Amino acid sequence: MKRNSLPLLLIIIFSVLSGCKNKEINKENVLVSPHIQYESYTASETDLLISRSEYQDKLYGFWLAQSIANWTGLVTEMDKIGNIGEIKTGEFYTRADWGKPDKPSIWGEGIPSALSPTIDFVFEDSSGVWGSDDDTDIEYIYQQLLYENKTSMLSPEQIQKGWLTHIMPEEENYLWVSNQAAFDLMQEGVLPPETSNPELNPHWEMIDAQLTTEIFGLFSPARPDVARKMALLPIQTTAREEAQWISEFYVSMYAQAINVSIEDPIKDQLIKHAEYSKELFPVDSYPAKMYSFVKSRYDSGIPWEQTRDEIYQRYQVEEQDGYDITSQNLYCNGCFAAGINFSASLVSLFYGEGDLIETIKIGALTGWDSDNPTATWGGMLGFIYGKERVEKAFNREFSETFYIHRTRIGFDNDGYDTFTNMAEKGVFITDRVVQEELNGGIDLDKNVWYIPLSDIRK
Repeated sequence: MKRNSLPLLLIIIFSVLSGCKNKEINKENVLVSPHIQYESYTASETDLLISRSEYQDKLYGFWLAQSIANWTGLVTEMDKIGNIGEIKTGEFYTRADWGKPDKPSIWGEGIPSALSPTIDFVFEDSSGVWGSDDDTDIEYIYQQLLYENKTSMLSPEQIQKGWLTHIMPEEENYLWVSNQAAFDLMQEGVLPPETSNPELNPHWEMIDAQLTTEIFGLFSPARPDVARKMALLPIQTTAREEAQWISEFYVSMYAQAINVSIEDPIKDQLIKHAEYSKELFPVDSYPAKMYSFVKSRYDSGIPWEQTRDEIYQRYQVEEQDGYDITSQNLYCNGCFAAGINFSASLVSLFYGEGDLIETIKIGALTGWDSDNPTATWGGMLGFIYGKERVEKAFNREFSETFYIHRTRIGFDNDGYDTFTNMAEKGVFITDRVVQEELNGGIDLDKNVWYIPLSDIRK
């Protein structure tokens, strides 16, 4: 992981000073955005009441757990993709492989991951720095764009400017497939959503939009309909059709995460939200059929490894349910395509049953683009649990310093930030969404949001 030569203390001071420019704190230590006019609001008995301070802690938990899961998943990323085509990786991992030596990835040139010699968690302790990756950096950009443009709905021009400002024009720029194609088109003057037009972008069904847009769900708590509206253009920056629908599924799951009570069995709540979100899929689409298949195999009680193996056979070997990636003869058999990532992610969602550690472990061992599902569900569960419970789950404290310039450019403080500052920006963005998009209210005296739920739509 790339490090900066500045002493960590100096880095943190820079980050704190940056955060002070973005907020005001009143005498009750309540965050107040200098960019928002807080309007009076008369609450309804049917409104959902959410503590802003608790939400800030949940947003911190999101960034922390997503980073843990992302870097853990990178250890096994592309180690196991099956045996179709020129690249053959042998039998998939099982739970027995956790803690054992890591195998080389398909591009590892015979060398295991440098992150860990064994398949295990990757941590940054209190003296370390979390590096950004493609599962976190575009979300970071979108949060910054929403904040600095003082908007809830990004325009095509704002997205283009943000990408061109914060992404390196040449490799290594940590872009792949559809993201890279969209970026190339932006440099030619093409604006979203035309950047995912299949006639211009041949990679429109490659996974990218999932890992760049989930965060929009957190900015519209308990309102997945509005979250998907906010995320639509960012999703269509790189995805269309099935890849778009799958990304909307994740946004919907994130928006509903605020409704998960840690006092009740989390498994049942997540399945309820997944059942709601899967209704977004056209009945005859392959994402709908993938969801039904994976859910049925989970319900049958078979081990997750068997479900994963059946996914490989059904979708990559037999190309059932309209999933025809194999016939396209793509590099690594489309090992990072939206469909195979989606079905693999459902394995860790269902079998992880809301347990953060177990979900990350299963995601890392399932195969294919393993840092993608781990980051997705790790981030969502980190939000559900919040900072302290994430730390308690691992029985340790972690660094909160985040280095966005590992993969992106053009940010303050030489790219160093903190999860505290990032969570505060998330609160301010949600303030705006609550007032402008949800027609709700903010009570700074009580430090709460009021979210109208009477007109929720799918």
